[in-house]
Amino acid sequence: MRIGLYGGSFNPAHAGHRLVSTLALKRLGLDRIWWIVTPGNPLKDPGELASTAQRAQEARAVAAHPRIDVTVFEEAIRARYTIDTLAYLKRRYPGVRFVWIMGADNLADFHRWRGWRRIAAMMPMAIIDRPRWTLRAMSSRAALSLSHARVPEREARALADRPPPAWIFLHGPRSPLSSTELRRLRRTSLVTRR
Repeated sequence: MRIGLYGGSFNPAHAGHRLVSTLALKRLGLDRIWWIVTPGNPLKDPGELASTAQRAQEARAVAAHPRIDVTVFEEAIRARYTIDTLAYLKRRYPGVRFVWIMGADNLADFHRWRGWRRIAAMMPMAIIDRPRWTLRAMSSRAALSLSHARVPEREARALADRPPPAWIFLHGPRSPLSSTELRRLRRTSLVTRR
């Protein structure tokens, strides 16, 4: 089984998340993608965070794909950091070939994540290009530090079988949608309705 792990706040989930997932399913030859709706992100302000249940419900409506599963297990296992979540999954499902999936904006800040080098050594990673992030991501501290482990894009289907560290930067259709911008638009809409 090849499963892509796509973690995030999904606050809210949007068509860009679905686009990343369908691109990863196709290009990486994955069987499934798990959207891991996190209870909170240590690098983001929790003040604007809807409940995990609400975000998961919205994510399921947006995903609407037979091979995308929306999960909230991080809350149950009380995982605060990605490193803890991935370690848990590797222990629980030793026969599964996992691939960590994230957008280029996350690669730009990846060096700020707890245990980022251990994450890279734990499972292959697929970085999906995002508008306005390509150059910042590829010149980031983490990208430069892990440059020796970068896999050519033409070998994407073999990524799940590679021993980590191994990562790929995938180009393809990009969505300009942003959860931050969607929250801003929701707030503006609420204010104008009053």
